[in-house]
Amino acid sequence: MSTGTSTKRYETPNHPYQGERIDEESDLLSRYGLKNKEELWRAQSELRRYRREARRLIGESQGDVDAANEAGADFVARLQRLGILDDTEAITGVLSLDVTDVLERRLQTVAYRKGVGNSPKQARQFILHGHVVVGDARVTRPSYKVETAEEDLVDFDEISPLADELHPERAEGQ
Repeated sequence: MSTGTSTKRYETPNHPYQGERIDEESDLLSRYGLKNKEELWRAQSELRRYRREARRLIGESQGDVDAANEAGADFVARLQRLGILDDTEAITGVLSLDVTDVLERRLQTVAYRKGVGNSPKQARQFILHGHVVVGDARVTRPSYKVETAEEDLVDFDEISPLADELHPERAEGQ
């Protein structure tokens, strides 16, 4: 028995050289400021797990949507808390989710949308360098999933030089 071995948390595409898929992935990488395709594949695998769980819960209730909603109440509540699913959506809404729904909840994207950086890549750099806090906790993982309750708590760390609004690297109009 070996200790310390980790397993892959994502699946790679079945056909590595498809031009259309590569173009879509490149577009998502630049739009969300991801470091590499592995981060995108991780998000796609996470979405795949959500869909798989929703299909399992719906299947266990033999297609009865009300029974599936009851059985998957915790699952749906978790996705709603993360902001991946709207508060009005039920378990069937999980099946229509897109990878962008998962990518939008990353700290990197939330910080960029709040104006922490001029670009997603700059927001990522600020996060990695420890300039960003969620509530009172410094978070240095751009892939951190921000819950809807925490969204308003994303800001610069008060001891960071970037907390000064006149800092040259701060986003314009903040």
